Amino acid sequence: MADDHVSDGDAPARQERSHPHPPDIAMDVDPNYDPDNDPTVRSFGVMGSSGGVLPSEIRRKAFDLGVAIADAGCSLITGACPGLPYDAARGAQSVGGLSVGISPALSRSEHVKRYDSPVDAYDAIIYTGSGLMGREVHNIHSSDIILIAGGRSGTLGEFCIAYDEGKLIGVLQDSGGIADALPELVPQLGKNTGAVIIYDREPRRLVQRCIEMYRESHYRHPSTFSESAPTEDGQWPASASSAPRAS
Repeated sequence: MADDHVSDGDAPARQERSHPHPPDIAMDVDPNYDPDNDPTVRSFGVMGSSGGVLPSEIRRKAFDLGVAIADAGCSLITGACPGLPYDAARGAQSVGGLSVGISPALSRSEHVKRYDSPVDAYDAIIYTGSGLMGREVHNIHSSDIILIAGGRSGTLGEFCIAYDEGKLIGVLQDSGGIADALPELVPQLGKNTGAVIIYDREPRRLVQRCIEMYRESHYRHPSTFSESAPTEDGQWPASASSAPRAS
């Protein structure tokens, strides 16, 4: 088991800048950047309960999760909703971290009035206009690593998107809801997507272990838009899940 110290991770002082050009030069392409060899963790997406019964000890764990993400030099992405994601955003901001909210709304006004969601814990809010379900896809795609804390049906949907797209997923154990149900649920999914799941009940250790796994190997996992090359007859090869079952 990893110790409780935060790994070197990807704190800003320790990671190379992707675009090290002076501000008076606008380069179209950074010739030194290799997208196939980029183990830097830049963002964590925290998905979890936005309502329901949220005990104070679990809210504190979510807050500490945000602190740990910021201390590792990573930005925090949430659905800009109340509950555990909000607590994580507050935690990140409390130590000077960058907090980004992905809103289902078309505007700040709609975000507050229609979705009854906060605006005070975010350095930037992206208004997608995609609704609650559409917003989930933006959250997943914008995050290098997904963290699950507590959760109900919406969080389960976010987990399923991340799992199907082969993400590295950290699960905060003993946070209730979907997070605590996943050990029994995942074996029932019946397919290997390349997703890796790390379980830990200690927020700082969970963040550390996810960073280490991403930097060691998971950054090589293909992006969700990657496909195999077409075959000679011009047809895309069938995926394993679409292959006919043996009789």
